[in-house]
Amino acid sequence: AYAYAKQGAGPLRPGVDHVEGTVKAVVGPVYDRYHAVPLDLLKFLDRKVDESVQELDRRVPPVVKEVPTYARSAAAEVQKTGIMGTATGLAKSAIARAEPKARDLYTRYEPVAERKAAEAWAALNRLPLVPSVTRAVLPTAAQLSAKYNSAVLDGAKRGNSVATYLPLVPTERIARVFANPAADTAPATAPEMQPIPTQ
Repeated sequence: AYAYAKQGAGPLRPGVDHVEGTVKAVVGPVYDRYHAVPLDLLKFLDRKVDESVQELDRRVPPVVKEVPTYARSAAAEVQKTGIMGTATGLAKSAIARAEPKARDLYTRYEPVAERKAAEAWAALNRLPLVPSVTRAVLPTAAQLSAKYNSAVLDGAKRGNSVATYLPLVPTERIARVFANPAADTAPATAPEMQPIPTQ
């Protein structure tokens, strides 16, 4: 029956031959060594191995037992839809599970983060060189942020799936938060700079 099934394996025949060769290479030396051992001893060893496997099965957590099932399921999904389809599906399901919690955290902590950023900006802006460096760098940063936002929006409109997950830089919000720091912080004006005395 095995020979008949092997002949009818069709395109799977090279794989069957490879597995058969591997099994013969591994099992052959074991068979050669133990074929003369009394059958009662082999039955005893088989019983002991069976008891050990059952004890191990009893002690292994159920989650570990489910891993092969998940692996087979993932392999079947990859075979059915291809690697990109599977990766996209897994990413979408992960996002669907994480999004509600992330949205909740975002809505709770965003106002706090904005207030702390405004307070830090007000404190940083009191240092002597920060306002002048900011005035020099700000136009370039605003222009690059606008270009990035435009590129992300264009990519999403063209159907680029990666672009749909990229965040936009909230330039208006940043400008509003840092232009009007929190009321409980010190004013954002820098102290008057004094010239360095020459000797």
